[in-house]
Amino acid sequence: MVGIIMGSDSDLPIMQEAIDILESFDIQVEVDIVSAHRTPEKLFDYANNAHKRGVQVIVAGAGGAAHLPGMVASMSPLPVIGVPVKSRNSIDGWDSVLSILQMPGGVPVATVALDGAKNAGILAAQIIGASDKCVLDKIIAYKEGLKLKVEKASENVKK
Repeated sequence: MVGIIMGSDSDLPIMQEAIDILESFDIQVEVDIVSAHRTPEKLFDYANNAHKRGVQVIVAGAGGAAHLPGMVASMSPLPVIGVPVKSRNSIDGWDSVLSILQMPGGVPVATVALDGAKNAGILAAQIIGASDKCVLDKIIAYKEGLKLKVEKASENVKK
């Protein structure tokens, strides 16, 4: 299972891409809003207990100050993938990118591109696929599909 959390419901349109790709790989997701600044007790509870509920990877999206992924990573034994979200109060998204990317040694957060929730979902699936052959086979098929799309586009350009 993958836990997908975000700092605000305004992040959901971006984070939906992670939900959709994980569901396409038949990976169960749990989705919640967990604000690092407005619901710190909920954040502590989520980070400390997600692994006890069977969550294997956490995908955390946040805009603005974007403390959510790093705070979760500081408490959880699970891999955390941060999704910087360009929000209405962000500085072109750079504040979110840097807040998630610049973690201190010992507290890693894998960070994808600004608004890159789809890649976060794929990375979460790849992490699970390292120990789950069924998921791994779906990742292999997905990547083969990407290759075929490029080959088809290349053929169309050559015509």
